[in-house]
Amino acid sequence: MRIDKTVSILGCRGIPGNYGGFETFAERLAVYLTEQGWAVTVYCQADNTKELYEEYWNGIRLIQVPSSDFGAMASVAFDWKAAVHAARESKLVLTLGYNTAIFGLLYRLRNVTNLINMDGLEWRRQKWKLPEKVWLYLNERMGCWLGNHLIADHPAIKTHLSSRVSGQKITVIPYCEDPVEVADVSLLKAYDLKPNSYALIIARPEPENHILEIVSAFSSKPRGYKLVVLGNYRPKKFDYHRQVVEAASNEVAFLGGIYDRACVAALRYYARLYIHGHAVGGTNPSLVEALAAGSAVLAHHNPFTHWVAGTGAHYFHTAADCSEQFDQLLDDADELERMKQASLDRYWEEFSEQRDMKAYEALLAQYAAKLPAAKKTADKVRQVREVVQPSLKK
Repeated sequence: MRIDKTVSILGCRGIPGNYGGFETFAERLAVYLTEQGWAVTVYCQADNTKELYEEYWNGIRLIQVPSSDFGAMASVAFDWKAAVHAARESKLVLTLGYNTAIFGLLYRLRNVTNLINMDGLEWRRQKWKLPEKVWLYLNERMGCWLGNHLIADHPAIKTHLSSRVSGQKITVIPYCEDPVEVADVSLLKAYDLKPNSYALIIARPEPENHILEIVSAFSSKPRGYKLVVLGNYRPKKFDYHRQVVEAASNEVAFLGGIYDRACVAALRYYARLYIHGHAVGGTNPSLVEALAAGSAVLAHHNPFTHWVAGTGAHYFHTAADCSEQFDQLLDDADELERMKQASLDRYWEEFSEQRDMKAYEALLAQYAAKLPAAKKTADKVRQVREVVQPSLKK
């Protein structure tokens, strides 16, 4: 039976991905689905317009939704406008995240099938005040009830969600990544770095990511190596950022946010050690990317990271543990080499070969087969793709 392969993707700031995990994932998925013959629409947050408009990128239809800012309320307003538009014209949507899952009522009223990536346990983050935590907690519940099907990126997330709804309504699809088999070493020169001379952190500066503990542990004594920290730090505005910066020794380098993928891949590939402090969430894409680059991984010990990184990584609980791990690992070339191979083994075991893309397409196709055709939008997107697609194959 022929199905109408048409889907709208909501819940990210937009593509091409320049902001974070969901944007990068949405770009990968949209490109993959387009290559498989899907008509894909992605809703994007635009701050350069007062009117909603559409454009096309690599054969993907982008709906640019006006937004005055990138703050929390602006994100809620953006999600609302996107949901209203999608409910009018879509029959199948994929929502990334549950922060505004209450808007799924629109889809129920319009008989739109809504598949939701339930992300991590966002309401547990310390950065949120009580009203925000309540909002996120309630929206997690609403997502469980209103979504037609839920996607968990980690087995522990499915276990958590199964306390809300039947496990049959949940599919586990961990994030995957392409392998980094070679990287341009010349990209390190801009940051005065040499291969194997630095440890690396890539994370948002939030308490649940244990940046302060890691930086404090590294800075507790001279190490003879650099600690490179990627992320946007504004110590004059945020107290936690200030604490991290003040805890850093002169061996810690804050490089800011770097979004050039080749550059980030090179930083991972040539790092002596990759440190992952995330404690809230499922399969964090940054950790998967570290495995794909063959990085030796030192991670915070919790069910999320332990399942992803496996038994070949090293783990810490506290700043004191982390300092002891630095003492043990930084000068142990043989152990670091073993850890790098363990990362690659774990990557090829669980996170390779676009498994997530294939699983998402299979799940979307399963639900698309049950729907009437959204022919008008699909035909429009495909007409544009017929013009654009030949250039993509060159």
